[in-house]
Amino acid sequence: MVILAELAFSASDLAQVRFAVSPMWQVVTSFRLLSDHASASPVHRPWIQQVRPRAAAAGLDRGWLAELVPQSGFFPYFLNPASAGPAPVLDAELDAIQDSPTDRVRHDLDHLEYHQGRLGPRLRSLRTDPHTRLTRLTQEIRTYWELALAPYWARIRAVLDTDVFHRARQVAEHGAGHVLNDLHESVRWDGSALHLIRRNRPLSRTTAGPGLLLVPSAFTGPGMLTRVAPPEPPQLAYAARGIGSLWAPGPTTGTGTLAAVLGRSRTRLLAELDTPASTTQLAHRTGLSPAGVSQYLTALRDAGLVSAHRAGRSVLYARTAAADTLLEAASA
Repeated sequence: MVILAELAFSASDLAQVRFAVSPMWQVVTSFRLLSDHASASPVHRPWIQQVRPRAAAAGLDRGWLAELVPQSGFFPYFLNPASAGPAPVLDAELDAIQDSPTDRVRHDLDHLEYHQGRLGPRLRSLRTDPHTRLTRLTQEIRTYWELALAPYWARIRAVLDTDVFHRARQVAEHGAGHVLNDLHESVRWDGSALHLIRRNRPLSRTTAGPGLLLVPSAFTGPGMLTRVAPPEPPQLAYAARGIGSLWAPGPTTGTGTLAAVLGRSRTRLLAELDTPASTTQLAHRTGLSPAGVSQYLTALRDAGLVSAHRAGRSVLYARTAAADTLLEAASA
């Protein structure tokens, strides 16, 4: 028997369909993927191989997120507050988590306990004193962000923005109904309602809130995730287009013309930063001295071509979108 949930749309609801690129949705879905790495798509293996040792070294595999985000099934809705705009920054979403109503936190934890079994001491303390414990949770999320997502954010954000741009053009050319039918095989639009196949809980406007928030994700996998927490609009997190090339190596050929402008060593470092790396790693790979690498990276960072991210005792450097554009132009 196919389980089907139906969400009705009024003209007002349809007018409130919008997109958002949410850092916290990337946090939750990527953490789940990292935890269940054995069954992850081969597409994400390069990222997993780089990030998993860092996450374990930071103790994130046995922290707050490890208890709140199981490998499958329900995870607390307060982790993914509905954004007011199309591209919220992480700090704004963490502030919203910190300000989560006590009733929301306790309701979600009760639901998690129902699905996963008895809560451990850490989550029981969160249920007892949400305000204090949410501060610790948001601190851990910042740590995870810095070592797992921030070094790759320019690349991830480009994929998510491209997906939203593509679907916005579909709305302009074909209407919102076409976009809703194109989201995922388990979603079907019939002109007045959205049908969600295999969702085992009913949906109604009284339990879902107005409108609809569509959230592209780089890490959801083949499925689609829903969040229903009125009075906020329901959220659908779906796999963004273009994920297959997310971790593909960028262009590194034809950089001679760029070297004439930036210098050979700086250009070599940009090419090596196809994956984030520390000063020591870059010195080992390029044969440059650590002091020289540090000096060049400082110059590149000041020019907006690399970004720096704390990962435990190390600092990881990553190419920015501007650097990717330069390399692509040079290769062309």
